[in-house]
Amino acid sequence: MMDVDSSLTKKDTNRMYRFLIYAGVIIAAFNLRPSITSVGPVIGLIRDDVGLSNWSAGIITSLPLIAFALISPVAPKVGNRFSNERALLIGLILLLIGISIRSITSVSLLYIGTLLVGIGVAFCNVLLPGVIKEKFPNKVELMTGVYSTAMGALAATASGLSIPIAKGLGLGWQIALLIWAVPAIIGILIWAYLSKGKKMENQQESQFVTSSNNRIWRSPLAWQVACFMGFQSFLFYVTISWLPEIIHDYGVSIATAGWMLSFMQLIGLPFSFLVPVLAGRFKSQWWLAWLLALCAIGGYSGLLLGSGFVIMIISVILIGIALGGVFPLALAFLGMRSRNARQAAELSGMAQSFGYLLAAIGPIFIGYLYDLSHSWTIPLITLIGVGFIVIIFGSFAGRDRYVSD
Repeated sequence: MMDVDSSLTKKDTNRMYRFLIYAGVIIAAFNLRPSITSVGPVIGLIRDDVGLSNWSAGIITSLPLIAFALISPVAPKVGNRFSNERALLIGLILLLIGISIRSITSVSLLYIGTLLVGIGVAFCNVLLPGVIKEKFPNKVELMTGVYSTAMGALAATASGLSIPIAKGLGLGWQIALLIWAVPAIIGILIWAYLSKGKKMENQQESQFVTSSNNRIWRSPLAWQVACFMGFQSFLFYVTISWLPEIIHDYGVSIATAGWMLSFMQLIGLPFSFLVPVLAGRFKSQWWLAWLLALCAIGGYSGLLLGSGFVIMIISVILIGIALGGVFPLALAFLGMRSRNARQAAELSGMAQSFGYLLAAIGPIFIGYLYDLSHSWTIPLITLIGVGFIVIIFGSFAGRDRYVSD
């Protein structure tokens, strides 16, 4: 009888563990973007309250990307040293600290907190796909779709709620940013339990190829994938940072502009599912990169050429389709252009490190162009030009080849 009870207890424990893993993945995904996307709609309030120029306000969005670039190669080593569960917990704790201190009205604390936010998100961003592959080996595509959708849905919600919280409720930009500490706290509680007593099942894994093959950095195709990753990220983070200001400059209220950014991200959610599925059915994906980049070019051109509300809506829809699909396509390239998991990890580390470093330039550069010209014309022309660059590198990265060829 005791054996039966013991068996039932073990079964219940396993069921609880599986439930918490599902919940942990979803909650971790919830934390990947809201702390960043919530900034765009209120960046003007932060700029005016703290006394920043446009280019220095752009640093608020660029700092997390710099952290992504620096931490992406480091996070897997921390995961191998302490386990992915504990490394994810470390990331969530850093995220919570960063969200908390950046909500204090101080330029230095704003920047320091934002940097910590980036470091925390980078840990989760890099390690979460590995956790999914380890815990759900037969459901990788499904769970990737679930976490991508969860990430995008809360990112869109964060963009839409920032202004209503800051101005509608009169709580200020500080509370509008601080509220996203809640999912971080929930994530910390779940992953603290999941990492409790966790030991490396294979101590040899901690060695994890620190002498990673330098050939990946000498592969032209690897650089093409990295540039595709970087320039599409350039477009995304510039749009997250400055689209509300661009739309507001055309006479739309800042609250509506914030919801337009949210709407743009919601439009992209179905394409986060569809694009990887389509990409997996073809040996070459260059045409898919073309279609998505052309949508981006059409959207930014619409904002440049017309300020009517209908044109604005169509432009935002086109941008949403493009940005919603091009990021998962870039992630798909990491696996499609690699022959094995180890090579994919090396390519991922390189592409995300270099790509996010390139993307970090975007919000600062576009803010600087606006400061120089006092108009969104030159910044929008620049974004159109970047769209054509995405086409070029997408054409190369989308070929049916491997980085080791």
